[in-house]
Amino acid sequence: MMMPMSEPTEYWFPAKSYGWGWGIPSTWHGWVVLGAFAALLFAASVLFPPHSAPLAFGLSVFVLGAALVAICYAKGEPPRWRWGSK
Repeated sequence: MMMPMSEPTEYWFPAKSYGWGWGIPSTWHGWVVLGAFAALLFAASVLFPPHSAPLAFGLSVFVLGAALVAICYAKGEPPRWRWGSK
């Protein structure tokens, strides 16, 4: 019995060549996520000005950053430490 070949996974965020983490997006999906992150970060700075509401601003930055990392983890290449093309 032959098993059907699974299609290759298209990562939204490729791994960086050096270090741990992800590089710039490689698909339009990734660019939309990155653009939404930037727009929401800007909106947070307008809604919660850092000089007058530092706790609310800091919490919003933390939540947005955690959401971005979670999306990168789910839709990006598996993270591991990389040393270039070795």
